[in-house]
Amino acid sequence: MTTSMICASHSPLLYCYAKEPDDWDDMQNAFAAREQAAQEFDADLVIAFGADHFNGFFLKLMPAFCVGLKANAVGDIGGFAGELDVPADIATDLVHHLRNSDIDPAVSTDMTIDHAFSQTINNMLGSLNAKPTIPIFINAIAEPFVPFRRTRLLGEAIGKFAASSGKRVLFLASGGMSHNPRRYYPELGDGTPEVTAWQLSGGDYPESLSPEQWIEMLEHMHHEGAEMIVRGERTAKDMKLNQEADERFLEIFCDNRLEEFDHWDQQELVREAGIGSMELHTWIAAAAAHKAAGGSAPVNDFYSVAMELGIACGIAHAD
Repeated sequence: MTTSMICASHSPLLYCYAKEPDDWDDMQNAFAAREQAAQEFDADLVIAFGADHFNGFFLKLMPAFCVGLKANAVGDIGGFAGELDVPADIATDLVHHLRNSDIDPAVSTDMTIDHAFSQTINNMLGSLNAKPTIPIFINAIAEPFVPFRRTRLLGEAIGKFAASSGKRVLFLASGGMSHNPRRYYPELGDGTPEVTAWQLSGGDYPESLSPEQWIEMLEHMHHEGAEMIVRGERTAKDMKLNQEADERFLEIFCDNRLEEFDHWDQQELVREAGIGSMELHTWIAAAAAHKAAGGSAPVNDFYSVAMELGIACGIAHAD
């Protein structure tokens, strides 16, 4: 059995930027290198760790972790619409394994995912259904936050499952690094009444936006935001792009000292590096899974404070 791991940032502004970052070519080359590596690895199974931006999971019932037995991606900005090829029998076996390992994920028989999964799955694998893929949702946008320790333990349990499967397994993590998309996804109560109702219910409350209105609003806001960055109306400080915080994370991450994240103050990290830094849960889960399956330490392939994309962009892998 062999495992491999890829961690990569995502951003809607990769598809609607108003200006290319200075190191755009280097970034695209780094993405392309990981895509080629994923193709060459030719996994039997992909376990994809991702978050959500109020397209599939809502605050009236927000799980810490959720395993999809079936999954469809919405066509949000930066995302790719379509159905994943989820092997429901293997996903169910994984859930049993996790619960027998004292990890209690929720289960979805019809999971909705957005660009937090679909951008990286599509771009690394070639399409959403190129490989049998099990999506693992981790709440990375709503308090109370999941402790990094719990995510590490989730990853370790998944890695042990992969090690016993007899399959070539690719662990795919999507998200991070520092960024703060609160303009698009405000804290509960800070948005308009219709946005708050959407965040709570996903359209079930009478005052809520509809799914179509939510996606249309975000489409408009991201194009507007890209122009604001170029005009200097949104700065790196506004977006909490924090190279120092990211480098601190990468040093520990690439040394495979994942247990150190157990003690990190998540509230402080959000203050320093924005709510988007909570998507690093996906990186920790993937690295812990790969390590538990006997894989090597992560390697940092690319890092840039890509202000024009609204993110600090990181790409890492492990064989």
